[in-house]
Amino acid sequence: MSTRIAFLKGHGTENDFVIVPDPENTVDLSPAAVAALCDRRAGIGGDGVLHVVRSAAHPEAGAMAAEAEWFMDYRNGDGSVAEMCGNGVRVFARYLQHAGHVAEGDLAIATRGGVKTVHIAKNGDVTVGMGRARLPEGDVTVSVGDRSWPARNVNMGNPHAVAFVDDLSDAGTLYSAPPFSPASAYPDGVNVEFVVDRGPRRVAMRVHERGSGETRSCGTGACAVAVAAARRDGADPAVTGSPVTYTVDVPGGTLVITERPDGEIEMTGPAVIVAEGEIDAEWLETAVR
Repeated sequence: MSTRIAFLKGHGTENDFVIVPDPENTVDLSPAAVAALCDRRAGIGGDGVLHVVRSAAHPEAGAMAAEAEWFMDYRNGDGSVAEMCGNGVRVFARYLQHAGHVAEGDLAIATRGGVKTVHIAKNGDVTVGMGRARLPEGDVTVSVGDRSWPARNVNMGNPHAVAFVDDLSDAGTLYSAPPFSPASAYPDGVNVEFVVDRGPRRVAMRVHERGSGETRSCGTGACAVAVAAARRDGADPAVTGSPVTYTVDVPGGTLVITERPDGEIEMTGPAVIVAEGEIDAEWLETAVR
């Protein structure tokens, strides 16, 4: 590692990230280093790390380099690798604009969940093409204490269990991951969303993100919630032939999710860069020992 490592801090509906620009993939971000950076008391603090690498320089993204110059090497706050983070993609795009790598308009970003299309609007909002949802078969149940709810299994490139409840307080503290069954439904863990109705085509949610705990927002989770709500409400676009849009309130703000008849899902919301500075590499090395 170099003596100083550049970083920025950003958030999308208060889902916050440490951004580490590293075009040539020279910074060794071990799981322990990521966890140290994301520590809210002893580190910088964040729900995850956005490692900004040119696709051609990363072994997991080289095959996508012809489609997308930049790869979002995303890590959860505990250091584990994640397939995709919707709010993270928006903040990643905002960083690329901030750094002068891209301008307003359309771009493509490589992720472990595939290449995502992004549009940076003049008003500051960022829209991300989130791909199609998969709806695995089988009943799923999630629990808090001695209460349980049926949940919809929705995969947005990462796994989600969406439970509709009477009150968001039903989710409890969300300090630890809510138990689910059957265990075979999510062999690598799951993001769990608890959802209440707020009005026509409007819902609110709380989420426990796998590897991060409760977060102020989850982009793929908001998409999963909109998909589950549309199926519950008889508004599946593939059946009706018309797109459906849900407004999803999260603790950190609001996201707008649209699903088209072809199954493609778009998420629109804000993305903000709030600070930038340098990390002392010696501190980071010490923190991971």
